[in-house]
Amino acid sequence: MNQYQHFLKIKTQGKSLAKITRYIQEAVETSQIQTGICTVFIRHTSASLIIQENADPDVLEDLENFLSKLVPEGDYYIHSAEGPDDMPAHIRSVLTNTSEQIPISQGRLVLGTWQGLYLWEHRRRGSYRELVIHIMGN
Repeated sequence: MNQYQHFLKIKTQGKSLAKITRYIQEAVETSQIQTGICTVFIRHTSASLIIQENADPDVLEDLENFLSKLVPEGDYYIHSAEGPDDMPAHIRSVLTNTSEQIPISQGRLVLGTWQGLYLWEHRRRGSYRELVIHIMGN
């Protein structure tokens, strides 16, 4: 069994979903692993990862709108040292994922036709987010 690890920094634009599928696929290709598993992990507590619809941007906007209503910003939280959007961002991260695992076959991520991998920034301001990509297989 072979292993490959890559660290990737992504600049986010504030509350938004950034499609990162191609960056992860590039790491898979560099690894030269043909059959295995790719784990992507985000090293932050106020952003997350999701696999979601990659064709209709309305889906992403609806997800952002829904999560903003489910976890609103406001004076409800004790933790506010980093601003009014910080604690809601932590809660949103808990409700989504900090890692995703995607199978690899024939040197490609095995995603469905309409699936893409996204980094979901939950803070208002953009930031550099670090991902760890760990690939195992043959």
